[in-house]
Amino acid sequence: MTNTKSTDTKSTDTKSPFIPVFAPATTTFVRGAGTELWDDTGKRYLDFLGGLAVISLGHAHPAVADALAAQSHTLWHVSNLFANDVAVAAAHRLTELLEEVTGEDGQVFFCNSGAEANEAALKLARKFGGRGRHAVVSAYGSFHGRTLATLAATGQPAKHEPFWPMPDGFRHVAFNDLDALVGSIDDTVSAVLLEPVQGEGGVIPGDLGYLRDVRALCDERGLLLIMDEVQTGMGRTGRWFGFEHAGIVPDVVTMAKGMGNGFPVGAMWAKRDVAAVFQPGDHGSTYSGTALATAVVSAVIAEMRRIDAPALAAASGAYLTEQLEALPGVASVRGNGLLLAAELADGRDAKAAYSALMDRGLVTNAVTATALRLAPPLNVSRAEIDEAVAMIAAVLE
Repeated sequence: MTNTKSTDTKSTDTKSPFIPVFAPATTTFVRGAGTELWDDTGKRYLDFLGGLAVISLGHAHPAVADALAAQSHTLWHVSNLFANDVAVAAAHRLTELLEEVTGEDGQVFFCNSGAEANEAALKLARKFGGRGRHAVVSAYGSFHGRTLATLAATGQPAKHEPFWPMPDGFRHVAFNDLDALVGSIDDTVSAVLLEPVQGEGGVIPGDLGYLRDVRALCDERGLLLIMDEVQTGMGRTGRWFGFEHAGIVPDVVTMAKGMGNGFPVGAMWAKRDVAAVFQPGDHGSTYSGTALATAVVSAVIAEMRRIDAPALAAASGAYLTEQLEALPGVASVRGNGLLLAAELADGRDAKAAYSALMDRGLVTNAVTATALRLAPPLNVSRAEIDEAVAMIAAVLE
């Protein structure tokens, strides 16, 4: 029998094998090293998007790659009917890190993505609140995932429209508006879910006073404060977690992206007394705590500690901000550490700038109509920052 199907794997193939939930890609990357990428024509790029703030230590980092390769020859998966020592070690590393920054004893649940971490947190909030006290308040402009519950928590109504009716128990208020949040709280609310910096919403930082007031409000009303650190966590903002900038301690923290450096893994951490409301059978995942994923988590945390990744992100972020703010085509720069948005001057088209930068060999993205998001690896060099800024300057001229 003759095979008439095309073997061309590019996304521009009219017989693409992919369900079209993503826009057709115009670039195919085949190799990465550190902050550099190469496409299928051999063209070199600087990656200042980092796979959407995922590639925290750079592409193909040797320590992470070696940990994954070694584990792949030892043990992959045994299910949660049994323990594996690799997951136990990673859980200790992660809970020790959270205890350092919060002063709280906690427990962790491993999963496969940020959406799954937030899904676990939403279920935990419902069980914590009890029957009839199940509502969660989040902010307009937020993004918490693509599952039905995390989409309902996401404060972007346009994303809800194709999937009505959305699950009950979710309400949204303006970000950085304490009065709006206070007005949304009633006896049905169990938790408040916030990002310390709204990443997909345009890299919008939470006001530090606002975050402190939210913590106080949750304490006053007996609510859980859940901080979504999927994009901001693991050193990205110049601290291990974004909530640290406000000097607050959440009850629940969700993580993913940077903790796997590109390997699919997520986690939910909760204070031990909060975590205790979950009992066996309340939640789970076939791939929770696989040896492969947790070997990567341990390697990432160890390497981040070795290089003091938060300090690198703070210093490099300050330098990148300073260089960007000096460009005539940049009106302002917002964000923390190496999660930044450059607001373009005179209402310039960020999508056009993104496209022109791709042509020159710099990967960013248009996070809003007029702003470029930059989230390079936390160990990006000054020379790479200078090269990227020079490309941005040339495009904005």
